[in-house]
Amino acid sequence: MRAPVDDVAGGAAWDAGGWLGELRVAVVATNADGTIVRWDHGAQALLGYPSREVVGRPIADLLHPGADRSLGRSLWDSATAGHGVMATVTAWHRDGHPLELEIWAAPVPARHRGGTTVLVFAADAHTARGIRGSSAVWEGLFVRSPVGIAVFDTQLRFLRVNQALQAMNGLEENAHIGRSVVEVLPAVNAAEMESAMRQVMVTGKPVLDFRRTGRTHSDPGHERVWSCSYVRLEDPDGRPIGLTAFLIDITAQQQDQLEAEAGRRRLALVNEASVKIGTSLDLERTAQELADIAVRDLADAVTVDVLETLTTGGDLGPGLVGGTALRRLGKAPPAGSRIADILAPLGRTLIFPAGAPYTQVLADRETFMIAHLDKKAIAPAARYSPAPAQLLEQGVHSFMMVPLIARGVVLGLGTLYRSRPVGPFTDDDVSLAGELAARAAICVDNARLYRREHGTALVLQRSLLPQHIPQLPGMEVAHRYLPASDVNEVGGDWYDVIRLDGGKVALAIGDVMGHGAAAAAVMGRLSASVRALARLDLAPENLLHQLEAALEDLTEPMLATFLYTVIDPANGRCHITRAGHPPPVAVSPDGTARLLDVPPGVPLGVGGTPFTTTDVTLQPGSILVLYTDGLVEARGSDIDERLAELTHLLEQPAPTLDELCDRLLIHLTPASVDDDIALLAARLNPSTG
Repeated sequence: MRAPVDDVAGGAAWDAGGWLGELRVAVVATNADGTIVRWDHGAQALLGYPSREVVGRPIADLLHPGADRSLGRSLWDSATAGHGVMATVTAWHRDGHPLELEIWAAPVPARHRGGTTVLVFAADAHTARGIRGSSAVWEGLFVRSPVGIAVFDTQLRFLRVNQALQAMNGLEENAHIGRSVVEVLPAVNAAEMESAMRQVMVTGKPVLDFRRTGRTHSDPGHERVWSCSYVRLEDPDGRPIGLTAFLIDITAQQQDQLEAEAGRRRLALVNEASVKIGTSLDLERTAQELADIAVRDLADAVTVDVLETLTTGGDLGPGLVGGTALRRLGKAPPAGSRIADILAPLGRTLIFPAGAPYTQVLADRETFMIAHLDKKAIAPAARYSPAPAQLLEQGVHSFMMVPLIARGVVLGLGTLYRSRPVGPFTDDDVSLAGELAARAAICVDNARLYRREHGTALVLQRSLLPQHIPQLPGMEVAHRYLPASDVNEVGGDWYDVIRLDGGKVALAIGDVMGHGAAAAAVMGRLSASVRALARLDLAPENLLHQLEAALEDLTEPMLATFLYTVIDPANGRCHITRAGHPPPVAVSPDGTARLLDVPPGVPLGVGGTPFTTTDVTLQPGSILVLYTDGLVEARGSDIDERLAELTHLLEQPAPTLDELCDRLLIHLTPASVDDDIALLAARLNPSTG
């Protein structure tokens, strides 16, 4: 029991008179040698001495002349040594008659003066025995009642709990005393309970049928419900001295409601998984999304491993033969916890022999669960790794492995570890994990198929681009091609440099609308057509009409933007035609960059609109820059601002065209490119003309 000792010893008014009904309690404080330093009104009323007559005197002077003084000294020595004492002594009333007292003494450090203060509570022994007799009914109820009963102090800390409540909570009384509900029962809605109790302490109005829900140490594997009522305890003057709680287990009545709530939680988790798993076609991100979802409500640690062949683009066979190589692509939490640090990190390739549990789960295509993990249960896995024993030491008590299967193909597995005191994995948990794994497996397989198509399209795209740019008299050329990142599909961007008769050069750049292998194939067809038509010396606008006809021959209509330029390096004359393509940029020898005013036209494949050729003359040393929209288009950015940034970058001196192209890509493209980028720069030699 704690009290504001310095306030008591220093003279603050704290009158315990009338506490516990008719029982008058005296509060006295002494220093370590028994000298009285505080004497309250209750002490004066009990023994008759005013404060001025006793403060500064040894407390032993107040004992009956016939009392054993050595007993008093022994009691005080025990109290001073840190042992609270309870005893019955005979004191001498100021009026001259003996008075039997019950005393409770305990030491408390004195903050301001140092040393130890002994705080003494004293009460008339006869009256105390009478009150204890009258409280027998309450004690009987407290001990024998099937209702859980708890008594709290004004700070909402446990003072007493009966046997029924100890059984409900699965904890002995000494595990409750002095602690709050949040500390004793973290797996229930303890914060809400304390809020309701605090309201009762403040207002004095009882709260009836407040619902406590959650799990206790007596039954950590199941949710339970209790009906709670709270009543404030008051002294005769109406001052709050504590609170009583009464609890009844109503789980049986609420079971249907709990099952419905659990079902809603499972449904909510599945719905959340449908939104948060598979947000991209990136294999690593999809695996991590599964780990993040599962670790929230199902487990304390989750890993997601996929077959190594998925990450390398290899084929997946119909079954598993021999050992298994898995790549860890998902882990939650990634690090920082004792369990997570034991598990292999992201990106690690794990090799499992044919007899290992991981391999067996993939071969059997069934969830493997160990509800209660112990040394015997981990023995098969412990032969291959020290991790199972380490996990057991860190409190992992339940374990589950769920295969990832999509379209009849085994892709990998998810592993779930539980260490929190909420009981082992149940059949419902296995069912929920299976739903999450099935949903994630489809997304993983989509990512696998996309990655394979992305790789095929990229190979096709690169093979159709010009493999060698010829040396051109009077002209220097640099070019770049940057494919979309792995999380975005390859498009149909291309460029070409074609030597023509009479020393002329054709520069072509285009972008087939769409993505994937289909767009790359159409790009190859248009690129081949441009190379063939350019050598026929067609006017630029006629060449574009022929390309449009080629698009019309396709089974599925497609559109493409295109820009075609014929340059005569001898005199700098250029004939430029564009079909819905971004405008070219010319950089004059003095470093000034400008967008060329060329009618935009409409994309190839729209049809019905004539194309216009614009004639431009470039000075020797000028640079002409052609590009696809991936260079200047960005989400959330204005296209005019991006074009202005492009011209600004081109006005900064660059020793070579290659360095100029690299500068544009570095400053204008993000780390993850959303679209392909083709870039072509040509400089007319200053010596020409």
